[in-house]
Amino acid sequence: MELAVYNQQGQDTGRRVSLNEEVFGITPNEHALYLDVKQYLANQRQGTHKSKERSEVSGSTRKLHKQKGGGGSRIGDINSPVLVGGGRVFGPRPRDYRFKLNRKVKDLARRSALSLKAAAGEIIVVDDINFAAPKTKEFVNFAKNLKVEGKKLLLVLAEQNNNVYLSMRNVPDARIMTASDINTYAVLNNKALIVTEKGLEVINKL
Repeated sequence: MELAVYNQQGQDTGRRVSLNEEVFGITPNEHALYLDVKQYLANQRQGTHKSKERSEVSGSTRKLHKQKGGGGSRIGDINSPVLVGGGRVFGPRPRDYRFKLNRKVKDLARRSALSLKAAAGEIIVVDDINFAAPKTKEFVNFAKNLKVEGKKLLLVLAEQNNNVYLSMRNVPDARIMTASDINTYAVLNNKALIVTEKGLEVINKL
């Protein structure tokens, strides 16, 4: 598959770049995509949730009334989970949600995600992007030139560019990362994948 190369002004340069079929042209593996996205989201969880159980609730441990002879149900102290203000049964405790996923599965998932984007025509290749100074307006104009303004987009560079990062960090639904750091979730979670030529070279070798 070949894609046109655009410049920063959104004009077609007349050149074409080839996408590696082993990266952008495979049959997507839906289960690998599911596992990789699940792992990514699980790794973002802090796992600091906690509720008080019966032994941790503040309250008297006195038995409310005698076990038998009262004509009602038996009951213990006021911290009982069946009473309002009592402890919670089997409540959440702090835990680590992270789990391991084999490298081959993650690689397959990333290539599946890139193949989906290529098949959907949501990949845009630019020769390069650079701003003389950090200005949000510059990036907004760049997005307008490529007709992706207002879309959720991911910009992939070959290496970090501080001016570009500072220019787009206040733009809603816009994210930037280097080609060596792209992951399945980042690729799928956008409507436009903008890649520089040098960034594409890196991705083609993944």
